[in-house]
Formats: sequence, C-alpha cells, structure tokens
Amino acid sequence: MNLNTAFRTSASGMTAERFRMDVIASNIANANSTRVNGQDPYRRRIVELTTGDDGVEITKIMEDQSEFRQVYEPGNPNANKDGVVFYSNVDPLKEVVDMTSATRAYEANIAAFNSTKSMLRAALSIGKV
Repeated sequence: MNLNTAFRTSASGMTAERFRMDVIASNIANANSTRVNGQDPYRRRIVELTTGDDGVEITKIMEDQSEFRQVYEPGNPNANKDGVVFYSNVDPLKEVVDMTSATRAYEANIAAFNSTKSMLRAALSIGKV
C-alpha cells in the first residue's frame, strides 16, 4: 500500500460515513410519519457498505422491512376504521446508536488520514539538508 492509496481509502471512508449520517438524519426526521391516503409511512433506510479496490463503497440502500409501529388514536385523522394509526418503523434510540457509530468511524478515518499526512511530511523532511 502506498500513501496515495491510504489517502484514497481514508477519504472514501469519510465520504461513506458522511452519507450514512445523512441517511440516519433522514430516518430521524421521518420517525413520526404516518400512513396517509393508504400509502405506507416512511420506512427506515439502512446503508450497506463494503470494501473495494478504491476503499469503502456504498453498495446499496435498503429499506427495513420490520413492522410499522401501531398506536391506538381514534381521534387522529390518519387512523383506520379501528382507530389505529400506523407510524414509521424508525426507532430513534437505534438511530442515535447508529449515528454515534458513524461519527466514530468518520473520526477514525480522519485520524488515519492525518497519520498518513504526517508520515508523508516526515518522509519529505528526510531529504532536506
């Protein structure tokens, strides 16, 4: 592995984790969406990451197929005939944990990038007289 590969790998990791944080933020923003006009509420999205020749790659964005949250609210205009409202399957606590994980991974990539930069500076200073 050369230094350019290390820079590229760290940069791709930062890009992927930032994208993952954007998806998590979207999940949190839609946590209380409901079924309207027969359309399902927002489904939680999950980012799948893999490693490739150029570092971290975003493979796909999947929808979580778990059940929607059901709340008995007969006064809600979005309630069905039984008075049940279907809410998004987003669990805010799970999203906070995922956001913390993505943030830590982003920070680890920054540390790796900075270490590579320091090694490059040290290597360039060897030739100075």
